[in-house]
Amino acid sequence: MLLLAGCATFSGKGRAEYAHARGAVAGPSLAAAEPAATEPPYDVRPLLRPSGGKKFLGLAANGAPAAMTGVEAFARTAGKKPDLIEFYSAWGDRYEAPSVRNAWKYGALAYIAWEPFDRSLKTIASGKDDTYLRGYARSVKELNLPVAISFAHEMNGFWYPWGTRKSTAAQFVAAYRHVHDVFEQEGATQVIWVWSPNVVNPMPDVRLKAYWPGDDYVDWVGVVGYYAQHGPARFDALYGPTFDEVRAFTRRPLIIAETAAEAGPRKPADITDLFRGVAAHDDVLGFVWFDFDKEADWRVNSGPASAETFRRNAAGPRFGFDVTKP
Repeated sequence: MLLLAGCATFSGKGRAEYAHARGAVAGPSLAAAEPAATEPPYDVRPLLRPSGGKKFLGLAANGAPAAMTGVEAFARTAGKKPDLIEFYSAWGDRYEAPSVRNAWKYGALAYIAWEPFDRSLKTIASGKDDTYLRGYARSVKELNLPVAISFAHEMNGFWYPWGTRKSTAAQFVAAYRHVHDVFEQEGATQVIWVWSPNVVNPMPDVRLKAYWPGDDYVDWVGVVGYYAQHGPARFDALYGPTFDEVRAFTRRPLIIAETAAEAGPRKPADITDLFRGVAAHDDVLGFVWFDFDKEADWRVNSGPASAETFRRNAAGPRFGFDVTKP
């Protein structure tokens, strides 16, 4: 894990091991076929900007949504059901239709962080993996449930193989656009496309605009940033520089795609600050809480004061809703 003044990042493979039963397949493989959808394609547009100022109360939890035990435990602690459930999938994994279905039955939108560990961005952009990619897209289409997909998240950092040490901004944009275009060609329009940089406070000298695929390719800007005990203690300090930079080239809505507060004396205040910050920004759709004890204790119930603070803040009517009835 890297802690960069309030930004926490993790080894994606380790994170995925915590997040769900992967069911990985070696190399590019076709997803198992789902029965063909007979109804019209699911219209994701009502979910892009939920009405009435509603905010997503999202969660990434151990085993979810393949298994819902962690989700249900979180809901008991938070006093409210999460409505966005994030999990991690490696390039080459099958489309996890049962997990997406589990989330939807619960009243939550599945959010997949798709991590190309074993293929370079250049290879993906070239079309060499299109057999796998088209099979995955067809599975999304056939299931016909909405799903958010973030391809190659935190691309502006150096800790992933698709990041700044091994890949260029141009390679990222080409790969992202190619993945999106293949889904469009296959008619898999059930996807909410998320472009997900790490917060830029602080970061190496990496500007975000070069990584922007364009408004035609992105529905949400998913910002990753954590409250560390020795990092920024205020929402605007942690996220503001990134928001300002993003707003120079797009008006797409924002969502905090991964966040949590590290266990310590500041945690209750950090939780309150997160809720207040999201509520204060009309263009921020909500957040996803990373509820793991991994390299630091990010769990909402790491202490009684933290759990009570989260529950009190989550009780507001704006946070959490049934995504099947947006």
